Amino acid sequence: MVVPAGDQHRDVRDDTLTLECGGSTPLSFLLLVCSQGFKESGSAANQSGDKSPHSKKKDTPDVTAELDEFVSEQQAVEQLRSSRRRIDEQLSKVIVGQADVIEQLLISLFAGGHCLITGAPGLAKTLLVRSIAQIFHLKFQRIQFTPDLMPADITGTEILEQASDGHRRMQFVKGPIFGNMILADEINRTPPKTQAALLEAMQEHQVTIAGVRYPLEEPFFVLATQNPIEMEGTYPLPEAQLDRFMFNVLIDYLPEDDEVAVVQQTTSRHPEPIEPLFTGDDVRRFHEVVKRVPVAEDVVRYAVRLAAASRPGQPHTPDFINEWVSWGAGTRAAQYVVLGAKARALLHGRNHATVEDIRKLVAPTLRHRILVGYRAEAEGISVDHVISRLLETIEPPT
Repeated sequence: MVVPAGDQHRDVRDDTLTLECGGSTPLSFLLLVCSQGFKESGSAANQSGDKSPHSKKKDTPDVTAELDEFVSEQQAVEQLRSSRRRIDEQLSKVIVGQADVIEQLLISLFAGGHCLITGAPGLAKTLLVRSIAQIFHLKFQRIQFTPDLMPADITGTEILEQASDGHRRMQFVKGPIFGNMILADEINRTPPKTQAALLEAMQEHQVTIAGVRYPLEEPFFVLATQNPIEMEGTYPLPEAQLDRFMFNVLIDYLPEDDEVAVVQQTTSRHPEPIEPLFTGDDVRRFHEVVKRVPVAEDVVRYAVRLAAASRPGQPHTPDFINEWVSWGAGTRAAQYVVLGAKARALLHGRNHATVEDIRKLVAPTLRHRILVGYRAEAEGISVDHVISRLLETIEPPT
């Protein structure tokens, strides 16, 4: 379908799509163009090919199904674009400030990734995660990790049960991992054996007990918190498990004005209840829509170059990386940066991911994937400082 240059307003199914000459085309319009293309290609095939009535009836359902899929996707796009303001309105009932933290958590939710949340005690990490679960009407489960926590305490266990017929049999009792949004509180306080119980669940969305696989409920997200202050009696997460997290989100102390607002709000009244805005089915639709957001090859190449530049000992690695970094980010880092950029583009009302989206998400994506060496620690160089130097060194596409 060809759109005349002067045709700037078209009403389609009671939806008015506005095109700006020389501007970016809305993604909903692109979906409409594709659906119209399916119509025209199906019509041309009927005219040039077999004109029997049996052939026409066979092709029509396929075209209708494709059109319905694009219309449903268009509705999901518009729903996702308009969701940010409504989500902020609900979260503002219990959360003050932390705009960047909220955006990064929403991006990981819409992209289908897991998050590692690092922050001091008392910064409303648990409250924020629980509130997001309420907004999306998801089953929320909280697991407090302790040194004596066992894998079966997370995944579930089999118990011997006597049936009504008098026979005894093993019955599987599901653990708290069987939920939609799992808060793994202070995950670095439990031994590696218990931490590893999350690996299969995070990657495969299933658990295996006594050789039997049990699929987890969809959508499934793990948001794990770490306390960066107390390091005694903790077990740092291994790199293989850290790499499963899409973002490492830092929660810092609030500015004075926001902290005053928190104290006034929490000491004067009870918080208003949060109203559910979406369902688990909506979240699953958002996952598919985010994957379809277009991104230029130059933008993808920029994300790959940023991840590759963090690896010491490579031919094109900057000198400061060879000096400060012991281990760099892998390919999964570039994948998550691009996927997060697509989700961020939709949240900001754009139909394609840009270099700005990539640059905004480099820090939370690489923060837990870059391991600094002893020289950096001796000079007081942090991971965030290394990432800032990377952004300054690697030229973005023009």
